[in-house]
Amino acid sequence: MSVIGIDFGNESCYVAAARSGGIETLANDYSLRATPSFVAFDGKKRIIGVAAKNQQVTNMKNTVGGFKRLLGRKFNDPHVQHELTSIPARVEARGDGSIGIKVNYLGEDQHFGPEQLTAMLFTKLKETSAAAMQTQVNDCVIACPVFFTNAERKALLDAAQIAGLNVLRLMNETTATALAYGFYKNDLFEDKPRNVIFVDFGHSSLQASACAFTKGKLKMLASTWDQIGGRDIDLALGDYFAKEFQERYKINAKTNARANLRLLTEIEKLKKQMSANSTKLPLNIECFLDDIDVSSSMQRSQMEELCAPVLQRVEQTFKRLLAESKLQLDDIHSVEIVGGSSRIPSVKQLIEQVFNKPASTTLNQDEAVSRGAALQCAIMSPAVRVREFGVTDIQNYAVKVLWDSEGSAAPGEIEIFPQYHASPFSRLLTINRKGPFNVSIVYGQQVPYPDQTIGVWKVKDVKPTERGEGQDVKLKVRINNNGIVLISSATLVEKKEAEEAAAAAEQAASEEKPGDQTNNTGEPADGQQEGADKKKKASKATELPLECTTHGFSPVDLSNYTQQESKMIGNDQKETERIDAKNALEEFVYDMRNKLQGGPFERYVVEAEREKIVSQLNDLENWLYEDGEDCERDIYTSRLQALHQKTDPIKLRASDYEQGPAAFDELKNSIAIARLAVAEFRKGVPKYDHLTETEFINISETADKAQSWLDANLPKFTQSPRTADSPVQISAVRQEVQTLNSCVSSVINRAKPKPTPAKTATPPKDEANAEQNGGEPAANSGDKMDVDNNGQSAAGNDPSMEVE
Repeated sequence: MSVIGIDFGNESCYVAAARSGGIETLANDYSLRATPSFVAFDGKKRIIGVAAKNQQVTNMKNTVGGFKRLLGRKFNDPHVQHELTSIPARVEARGDGSIGIKVNYLGEDQHFGPEQLTAMLFTKLKETSAAAMQTQVNDCVIACPVFFTNAERKALLDAAQIAGLNVLRLMNETTATALAYGFYKNDLFEDKPRNVIFVDFGHSSLQASACAFTKGKLKMLASTWDQIGGRDIDLALGDYFAKEFQERYKINAKTNARANLRLLTEIEKLKKQMSANSTKLPLNIECFLDDIDVSSSMQRSQMEELCAPVLQRVEQTFKRLLAESKLQLDDIHSVEIVGGSSRIPSVKQLIEQVFNKPASTTLNQDEAVSRGAALQCAIMSPAVRVREFGVTDIQNYAVKVLWDSEGSAAPGEIEIFPQYHASPFSRLLTINRKGPFNVSIVYGQQVPYPDQTIGVWKVKDVKPTERGEGQDVKLKVRINNNGIVLISSATLVEKKEAEEAAAAAEQAASEEKPGDQTNNTGEPADGQQEGADKKKKASKATELPLECTTHGFSPVDLSNYTQQESKMIGNDQKETERIDAKNALEEFVYDMRNKLQGGPFERYVVEAEREKIVSQLNDLENWLYEDGEDCERDIYTSRLQALHQKTDPIKLRASDYEQGPAAFDELKNSIAIARLAVAEFRKGVPKYDHLTETEFINISETADKAQSWLDANLPKFTQSPRTADSPVQISAVRQEVQTLNSCVSSVINRAKPKPTPAKTATPPKDEANAEQNGGEPAANSGDKMDVDNNGQSAAGNDPSMEVE
């Protein structure tokens, strides 16, 4: 099992994996690292990624992109209505107010939500990763923008669950970038933080974050953002060229969605060229609209003038980060940039003006986010061994807790997490109540989402004491690994114990747990203090049931969407097999017809039979493009088998006649070799001295049999008409060759036996020993060698002699 990190972008996605002792960005089935965030529907199949983007112009109504910005939102959301101006697909409101993207799939109009489309894209990324790594992929970390709210984060998690991915963590994109930067830095100190600014300027968003690095740790300090990106620059240039073309050519590109898409595609290419060239560059589009060719030109300075409002917002975002991070210019070590739009020279100039540091390109600007996510996944997964690196993220929005009034008591409210609070984190909140009550969690500041409410939790089974007094309810409010705020538990504490532990309860409600005490999953280790409390009050604390109303799909809807996705995956596989069978049949028709008409098979079939088969092939070709355009796989397979039954005899006949001469020549050669060996043996060639007459008689008889078979069958083969089946099968010729060769090789390839060594007279034992001892008689076998105290022989001090 492998772990991956996913950079889910509005325009394209990147997937990185931890393997081979490092992080590697995976290539898709087109050998590209970037997979476009597009999903298309064409008849019975789904097209995802590169193929979907490539056919966007020809299948606009059924091709959907840009759905990342629609996650977790309602149709009437002003943000959604703004996004729909750049999405050519048909988008409608569902009965519950959610977004339904209308496409034609399986021959009927269907509606899919942004979460379902995201799940389809994740399914493709999962399959691509499994194919690239040759193993199953489940665990992942997904990067998301820092400005995503609870609703958007929950929608992203739901999409991953529909796709069958186990998300270990949702990670802010700039935090992932910071991890990719700091993990490999070996020059960090424990006592002196290194402050680095990270700027991520992509297709649809700008994010800037400040991070402090120490040895083995990173801590995010602040983040700012704006929902502008490279597409806003494209739209500004598109408006300019559209007006120019309307004046010069009297055509309006804005009225034609396909022409507008082609214009934006060419503008994106021009924008990339202007990043590297300050000279005037041409823009040419053939058959743009009404068969009119258009042309124009632009240079970088002109682009910067047209995009001045966008660049101004970029500068404001940078200045806001500098103020909110409370960093001085001298405190900043460097400014690292990632994202495609960060390559624009004017953006780099703004970075240097605001931060007084040149933009640094240490990181891979396209792949840094996915690589950081993969690193985080490797750190969290038990399947991969990697050194620990602490990551302390931040909650980008202030969060408040509200609770109902009771009796004469007014409603309560408290800011539980201020802006830029450490994440993940937990806090305890104690509320005295006599009965069930509702608790709401809301954002304490303006967020880019129309509903400020995160969720409402109904605390049940709360009862007064025997004297009718209220009891303390402890709520655990948590920012989890995914940046989602929730109430994770509610505990009822008996009144008498609450009086004994009043000071402890107040302290637990007001004190924060250290953010750097994390376990191996990156979550706060809130077990020490709470563990002591639980030990003291285990028998007197009661867990209360919670009923939650918040964002995301219900379990029933989530199960239905998961089953629907599995069914569509099965349909995709079935459709792929159907198309493969159709293509195989079509390929066979073209190939066989070419071989029968003027090809290698023409001479091996009579004209009447050939014309009949060719006629059938022509009819089958017409059927493929008419009634057979959309048939089941079994129909194509059965028709192909029927064709094989008619054409395979022709192919076999052609093979026999084409390979026959060579096979007969091989048999002749084998017969000649056998007879040569027999002749050499009879001449007394020394190399055959170890062989017998009987063996060579056997070789001679076998060669004679092969010659007789050859004489009988070769005339049949040569005289047979080529339009009739060969009277001699090639397999029979090769069998004769094999039989003769085996007979010959088993005899002549046998090695000569080794000569027997000459026997010599054995001298008497005493004489032999005397010779070995320089002529002196050896001691009797029973005698022992005298050994001195040092373990050496008395006769000498030979150091090589050892005594046991």
